[in-house]
Amino acid sequence: MRLFAAVVPPEEALRELGRAVDRLHGLPGADGLRWTGRPGWHFTLAFMGEVDEALLPELDERLGRAARRSEEFRLRLHGGGHFGRRTLWVGAAGGLDAMRMLAERADAAARRAGVAMEEHRRYHAHLTLARSRTDTDLRPYVDALAPFEGRPWTVSRLLLIRSNLPGGGRPGERPRYEEAGAWRLGAVG
Repeated sequence: MRLFAAVVPPEEALRELGRAVDRLHGLPGADGLRWTGRPGWHFTLAFMGEVDEALLPELDERLGRAARRSEEFRLRLHGGGHFGRRTLWVGAAGGLDAMRMLAERADAAARRAGVAMEEHRRYHAHLTLARSRTDTDLRPYVDALAPFEGRPWTVSRLLLIRSNLPGGGRPGERPRYEEAGAWRLGAVG
C-alpha cells in the first residue's frame, strides 16, 4: 500500500484556502492546470511509497512514539510558491520548526520500521494546489496567493494516510486518501 505521514488542516482552514483557490481558477490558463482535490489537501511530512503490510505494526509503534515526542504547535496557511514550472503550492507559517521536527521524526520512524525511504531532503512545508504537465509560468498564481493569510490552528495529530491511486482511466480522476493511523501529539500512552 502507498503510505505517507501527514498533517491535515482543519475544515475551517480548508474552506479559507478553498475560497482563495476558487479565485485562482479565474486566472488566464487555469484550465490548463491539474488542480488537486480539496479532500486531499494535506502537508506531507514523510512520503513512504509502497509499504509491505508486514511492516505496519512496527511503523504504527514508531509513528506513535514520534507523535508522543512532539508537542502540539500552531500553524496557518500562508502565501504561495512553486517548484519549477510545474507545481503550485500554498505555504505555511507559524510553528515551522516544530513541523520540520515532526517531519524528521516521521521520516526516521519509517526508516527504523524498515520502510525503504527515498533520499532524505530538507523538509519544506507546502500543500500542493496544482500541477502542470508542461512548463507553465506559475508566477501569476503565486502573486495572487501572496497576500493569503489563513487563521491559525493547532496541529494536534500526526496522520498516516493511504493513497489509493485512480485506476479507472477516467479524465480528471484523482487519488483517494484514507486515514490509516492517527496519533495525538504529546499524548502519553
